[in-house]
Amino acid sequence: MAGLRLGPLLRYTDGSSATVWVEASRPCTAEVRCADGAGGTARTFQVAGHHYALVPVTGLTPGTSPSYDVLLDGTHVWPLPGSPFPPSVIRSPAAGAGLDVVLGSCRWAAPPADGHDPVGPDALDSLAARIAAGGQRPDVLLLLGDQVYADETSAATRHWLAARRDLAEAPGAEVADYEEYTRLYHESWLDPEVRWLLSTVPSCMIFDDHDVIDDWNTSAAWLAGLRATPWWQERLLSGLMSYWVHQHLGNLSPADLAADPVYAAVRSAPDGTEELRAFAAGADADPASVRWSYRRDFGRVRLLMVDTRAARVLDEQSRAMLDPGEAEWLREQALDGRESYDHLLVGTSLPWLLPHLIHDVEAWDAALCRGERGARWAEFGERLRRAADLEHWAAFPESFAELAALFARTGSGPGAPASICVLSGDVHHAYVAEPAWPAGAAPDSRVLQLTCSPVHNSVPATIRVGFRFGWSALARFLGRRFARHGRCARPPVTWRKRGGPWFGNQLMTLTLHGRSARLRLERARRDGTLETVEESVLTTP
Repeated sequence: MAGLRLGPLLRYTDGSSATVWVEASRPCTAEVRCADGAGGTARTFQVAGHHYALVPVTGLTPGTSPSYDVLLDGTHVWPLPGSPFPPSVIRSPAAGAGLDVVLGSCRWAAPPADGHDPVGPDALDSLAARIAAGGQRPDVLLLLGDQVYADETSAATRHWLAARRDLAEAPGAEVADYEEYTRLYHESWLDPEVRWLLSTVPSCMIFDDHDVIDDWNTSAAWLAGLRATPWWQERLLSGLMSYWVHQHLGNLSPADLAADPVYAAVRSAPDGTEELRAFAAGADADPASVRWSYRRDFGRVRLLMVDTRAARVLDEQSRAMLDPGEAEWLREQALDGRESYDHLLVGTSLPWLLPHLIHDVEAWDAALCRGERGARWAEFGERLRRAADLEHWAAFPESFAELAALFARTGSGPGAPASICVLSGDVHHAYVAEPAWPAGAAPDSRVLQLTCSPVHNSVPATIRVGFRFGWSALARFLGRRFARHGRCARPPVTWRKRGGPWFGNQLMTLTLHGRSARLRLERARRDGTLETVEESVLTTP
């Protein structure tokens, strides 16, 4: 008899359809059966000995929230017997309804061994507890990177790894292959509160570096060094394969899935491992041939989730955060039918706007690595880039400027949205920043950088001091000195901090209705609740 190993995860939803992801213990037919008669079935597909299904659910009625059951070969497997949580539901928003978006990133999922969590309470656990107790259910959860930590494993996972192989050999206590990646997803998504939360709140995901390795694709020299190791190729291919299975598929609409040749090939094969491995190898060899970015429209809110890791151009003389095809895709999606949306959300795991000193240091370092001050400075710049993680949008100055130009164009003239919000994580704190353009070039839309992380992690006290100092007047002065030394062009926009920095395990909520937008930031408390630390109005009708 087939059992439910992982899931269900409620992924894509719209007014009439949804997808539900599951992992089963053996080949079977997975079925989702809703209380109102909606539902769907899918046969599992196999990758590396694991059995998955992405069940398309049809027949949903807008404005309803039917509960659902999961069956494997006709046997009921969800909800779990004796579950303390309410039934999982598929909420289908009515036309014209508002949208509550919860966002965060950086969730180190290691469970505490002795009841004391070394990085504090998990904000997703706290959100789940509040919803289960009758609190407001968000419409979508945006997870903006580092859903798993392939390079920072828990004590329990290290013990499990040691039973498989010799940890004295590289990559040591980091994950090495697909099976070890599945261990990370099980550790993360079998947390009871998170498992229920992901079963009942739709989610959109994108990777960041720790989903593969810290500082993934920092530079061409970094990548060449990793490719020279005997373990890197298997690590990267396994990371991309596991991301495709566990995260990427659920980001896609049923129509996108139906047109996806890789999904068709994997599902039609008795064992899709080699088909998926070939796809991952192609993505490694030619990153521009694969698109991990995607678009989702929620009524009159458009979300563009942007890949800022695999889509990079790393040549020092033409570095770009996005390859030309990816950059063109972003432009097309932002400008396509602007009159059809009131708010544009751009999800990018790495912040576009940083504290001023950090921005200037990253731009200066990029100039050094490009050879602006000679070979010895270039060598120093590469060492500094890796040591200090200098690889955000600021480290790709032309890409930074292109994004500013795109926001100005998208946000100007008839049909401009009320807001353009850049949603990011990565930096283990939260803040709000607002750019300003030169006179005559400012868009009509309000443009904001909204950064929120971590969901469950920590930041050393020295880093907290550094991020606070980075916004100060003295830091801006120092930053300009670095920029002059690197002969850096001035950024096309200036910006100011509008809120923060805030530290702790936290989540940010955007409430969008018509052309109004409100923000709420909440921090997880050790008593399992969420406390509000900031509320503000971003736009008004």
